[in-house]
Amino acid sequence: MALDGFVISNITYELSNSLSGGRINKIAMPDKDELIFTIKAGKSTQRLLISASPSLPLLYLTQVNKPSPMTAPAFCMLLRKHIGSARILSITQLGLERIVCFHFEHLDELGDVCQKKLYVELMGKYSNIIFTDNDDNIIDSIKRVPAQVSSLREVLPGRKYFLPDELKKADILSVSEEDFSKIIRSSNLSLVKALYQSFAGISPLMASEMITRASLSNQTDILSDIECRHLYHTIHLLIEDIQNGRFIPNIIYRSGEPFEFSSIILESYQGEDFTIKKYDSVSTLLFDFYSAKDNIARIRQKSADLRKVVQNALERAVKKFDLQSKQLKDTKKKDKFKVYGDLLNTYGYVLSGGEDKFTCENYYDENKEITIPLDPTLSAIDNAKRFYDKYAKLKRTDEALSEEIQKTAQDIEHLNSISISLDIATDEADLAQIKEELIEFGYIRKHHIGKKAKINSKPMHFLSSDGFHIYVGKNNYQNEELTFKVATGNDWWFHAKGVAGSHVIVKSENKELSDRTFEEAAALAAYYSKARDNEKVEIDYIQKKNIKKVPGAAPGFVIYHTNWSMIATPANHLQEL
Repeated sequence: MALDGFVISNITYELSNSLSGGRINKIAMPDKDELIFTIKAGKSTQRLLISASPSLPLLYLTQVNKPSPMTAPAFCMLLRKHIGSARILSITQLGLERIVCFHFEHLDELGDVCQKKLYVELMGKYSNIIFTDNDDNIIDSIKRVPAQVSSLREVLPGRKYFLPDELKKADILSVSEEDFSKIIRSSNLSLVKALYQSFAGISPLMASEMITRASLSNQTDILSDIECRHLYHTIHLLIEDIQNGRFIPNIIYRSGEPFEFSSIILESYQGEDFTIKKYDSVSTLLFDFYSAKDNIARIRQKSADLRKVVQNALERAVKKFDLQSKQLKDTKKKDKFKVYGDLLNTYGYVLSGGEDKFTCENYYDENKEITIPLDPTLSAIDNAKRFYDKYAKLKRTDEALSEEIQKTAQDIEHLNSISISLDIATDEADLAQIKEELIEFGYIRKHHIGKKAKINSKPMHFLSSDGFHIYVGKNNYQNEELTFKVATGNDWWFHAKGVAGSHVIVKSENKELSDRTFEEAAALAAYYSKARDNEKVEIDYIQKKNIKKVPGAAPGFVIYHTNWSMIATPANHLQEL
């Protein structure tokens, strides 16, 4: 998940094709380390975002504009002065380094043609945007770096732009096979580290991919001549694709979430656990990937308060259930006290008073002898009455607890289902719907009375490999709606057995479902359940006409009897519609 030299090559290739010859219309600086260029290229107008953020450096075309401060920063004003209407001559990458150079042509104050350069360094915390003249003398930069900050290179007006030797690595584009072999075989590092620490533009992800394609392992032993030669030629086959513009921008999804991105198809991420979405534009890929990542992080942050409410309520319910279970276990002694009372009423006449125990035959248990503890201050009749009172009290407790413990178990199941809903919420509308449920069932106090806002939260919608529509509820309200409003009699219903999870509905349209559709729906039901981290999950499936709602239960709680079951691996290999 990094802008390595290969992705930068793809970005440079795309920007060069889209913007070369274009003219700058506007320069904005919405953040302290971010620029947006509006460029007229041919008949279209493009926005170019350049970010030197240390946490997320980026360079891509975007349709999204950002508000600018009322007063433009000094660096923005400098760029407007020099290249505010400049023409882009070329966009190039420095070797396979994470550096892109924009070459501009413009007219100076006297009307003479001049050229300037803008170096965009996408190097993590060292990222920078450096503006120079045509001879690489620095005019200014978005981040000034004095000698006190870096002893390797000053980035200040008047200094020469260069990349320090200490930061330079061997150029994989031009290294000979002999030199490549020397570098790799002399390294004491693992093969992955030897690649990305020795050669420019190679990330750990790409180093791992190169090793996979060469059918080697991440070994620390010295490679043989044949293995080294094979690795070298494998890498240069990749480089040949890059140099010829044969890019395939793609995002790798794991369990439905964006996991990695690349400009080539990664053979190291093949298999059932991963799905790949290909793009025509690397700019669109970057926007989608980081938007999705940002959305996931933002939703998790916004759901923190709701998670705390659910977790606290769940902990209280579990403690209550444990206490009730212990009390209920104690009530099982009640029958013993009734037996004591009956036996005392039958044989107590032989007691003279003052005894602390009494042994007699137990006609309830094949006349075996039983010893009954007594209160020596009470008569046999009063001791019997004391045992009957204990029996009656425990019987009442048993009846009350049997009902209460069932309600507590339902509360725990309900809270677990809400916890799963929070895990799979994808937007603020989902969180709002979950909050409404918590308010309705008294877990959150409603602070005002007013018209309920309309919540536009929708279930997930997939299309199976064989063309059947599959719907997955993201919370209990959606589960209820899917099962009892969206689904019709012959549609199929899936749910993880015995655990909280989403209702999964497959619209059959009165057709027979394929085996693959059953498997895909079951995999979704397993993935969107509390058992999603298990290797295998048992899934119940049944036609909707055999599903009944539990009277008085929380939304989404159902009963069924004539179901089938299957074992599924939790996965989401389908793209949401």
